[in-house]
Amino acid sequence: MASADKSERRGGFLDAVERFGDRLPDPVFIFVWLIAILMGVSAVAAFLQFTAVNPITGETLMAQSLFSRDNVQRLLTSMPQTLTGFTPLGLTLVIMLGAGVAERSGLFSAALRAGLRNAPKAAMTPIVMLLALVAPHSSDAAYVVLSPLSGVIYASVGRHPIAGIAAAFAGVSGGFSANFMPGPIDALILGVTEPAVHIIDPTWSVNVAGNWYFILGMAMVFFPLGWFVTDKIIEPRLGTYVPTGETPLSSQKGDSQLTPQERKGLWLALAGFLGVTGLWLLLTFGPGQYLQIPGAPWDQRLNPMLDSLIAYFFLLFLICGVCFGIPTGTVKSHRDVVRMSTEAMKDMAGYIVLAFTAAHFVVMLNWTGLGAISAIHGAEAVQSAGLPAPLLLAVMVLLAAGLNLVVGSASAKWAFMAPFLVPMLMILGISPEMTTAAYRVGDSVTNIITPLMVYFPMVLAFARRWDPNFGMGGLLSNMLPYSGAFLIGGLALTIIWVWVGLPVGPGAPIGYEMPAGATPAIGG
Repeated sequence: MASADKSERRGGFLDAVERFGDRLPDPVFIFVWLIAILMGVSAVAAFLQFTAVNPITGETLMAQSLFSRDNVQRLLTSMPQTLTGFTPLGLTLVIMLGAGVAERSGLFSAALRAGLRNAPKAAMTPIVMLLALVAPHSSDAAYVVLSPLSGVIYASVGRHPIAGIAAAFAGVSGGFSANFMPGPIDALILGVTEPAVHIIDPTWSVNVAGNWYFILGMAMVFFPLGWFVTDKIIEPRLGTYVPTGETPLSSQKGDSQLTPQERKGLWLALAGFLGVTGLWLLLTFGPGQYLQIPGAPWDQRLNPMLDSLIAYFFLLFLICGVCFGIPTGTVKSHRDVVRMSTEAMKDMAGYIVLAFTAAHFVVMLNWTGLGAISAIHGAEAVQSAGLPAPLLLAVMVLLAAGLNLVVGSASAKWAFMAPFLVPMLMILGISPEMTTAAYRVGDSVTNIITPLMVYFPMVLAFARRWDPNFGMGGLLSNMLPYSGAFLIGGLALTIIWVWVGLPVGPGAPIGYEMPAGATPAIGG
């Protein structure tokens, strides 16, 4: 065990969740069983002709059996592509190739000791939560980089590393609906909203900053909630961290004082950081603008730069790790660099096995069409509820949160829900921006409690680097308080926001005036 004895805290609801989760099979076989169940459900749904109509194209979506000739054929012929096409796998391995060098050269330990040795332990949670809330601007890199780094940050000041990983995981997930500035996710989600609005109002154009005020308000709610849950619930549950084997810091220098060689290494690492960052700025804004789309709208112009952030972090960690390792003696030749990257891949071996089954479940769910069909029927149920606007939006938050447990992609889920919900709420006098904001709340709060979320297995793998016995139940039980707190806080803010009538963003009121010929009626 790498924490306090669990027998000392075998009492409450969260411990019951953990015990239940720990009795589940290994996550690899959880996905195996889910695939088996999905195959049976798909066959029944196809036999019963379970269908839904795509509200944008008018196409009738029919449930497809995984036992059909086409699906059996592509299952057996595309296994390699299914694994290699699993987005989190590639992102994680590329980042870890570089991060393994930075970690094993001693850079992470020295940098944290230099920057945090005089910082109070109590400051770690607000720092991590703040970074996590703004991190989604870097898209998927936020999960891959910040989660393991937060574990190192906590361990370096004597706190439980899994508490740091949990705080980062919760903050990054919440950051997709709670942030301080609009970012790529705003352009993506509001871009999906636009065609749904055109069903009623073809003149409406997307305002990428249309959720700015609301997501800022959500950040003000999620930040203290995440801080409180981490320090008052999660870390006390985890107890005192007592490492019993090799950890990401076990081979690092434990003394808080830096040696002259380490100080020199940090200066060289800083030079490496400036060099890599300068190169990216040059590629983005310099001659040729390699990482821009010339002439594209401003919200899309920098998409290549954002897509290149995984490569940026790989090179950043790799070069900074080498710069630090040369003067400190941890990198004596290119063979040391290869060894460090290889050891990092060894640490990810379990995740690669898990990714194989997770990737097949995700792709097979898409083949059945059941995720999209369920989303459409769920949206229809909300449409028929007939509730006042604040409560209707609250129901919408709950619907999105529930569907998020089985349909992970925010944009795909919204693509099927928006054509029902957006026009319906426009008729009721609710703006498309407010509807989108409410959807984003529900979509973000349950990501952290479903093993079907593509980054859930990766976060579990990061936690097991500190405690090999940490299981699915442990991660579920420690993320559940965040999910509950964020859901309650998000629901309350959504209801109050609509009730008071605050604007959702610049030029984006909560109310909507229908074109001539319609008579909206906002419920209060």
